[in-house]
Amino acid sequence: MKYAKIRKLDVTNGPGIRTTLFVSGCTHNCKDCFNKEQQDFNYGEEFTKEIEDEFIEYTKARQIKGVNILGGEPMQQVKDNTLLNLLKRIRIETNKPIWLWSGYTLEEILRDEKRLEILKEVDVLIDGRFEADKRDIMLKYRGSSNQRVIDVKRTLKEDRVIELEY
Repeated sequence: MKYAKIRKLDVTNGPGIRTTLFVSGCTHNCKDCFNKEQQDFNYGEEFTKEIEDEFIEYTKARQIKGVNILGGEPMQQVKDNTLLNLLKRIRIETNKPIWLWSGYTLEEILRDEKRLEILKEVDVLIDGRFEADKRDIMLKYRGSSNQRVIDVKRTLKEDRVIELEY
């Protein structure tokens, strides 16, 4: 897996101070995407064991309230288990909440075994492709009104979509 950037201290994506990983690669090609260069699966640097360890150390910091995974498209990081293993490590070693942004809807993710594995490690999913005609800069944590902020654990447990309000 390649990644475009890491933000050690991020206050824009998710509540509180968070550590953020932007993965490389996306085939959605949403109109007016703000991360066009990150659509290339070869963009950025290789996500090595050393980078993973460094990311985990950032996440362990007392002031960090959670982790964000964006892209590119995190749910297209399924040709190996690099992202899945990172999420499991975050869960075990830090127990901090994981937020993940995906152009796939929850329903699309649930139909794919590998994406579902990733989803099960996530606490909050912001789902749906960015739609330029539904862009709303007043929305928190999402770019367009079709996207949802979903409580993954409750949604999977109750077998119905539970959206969080912000």
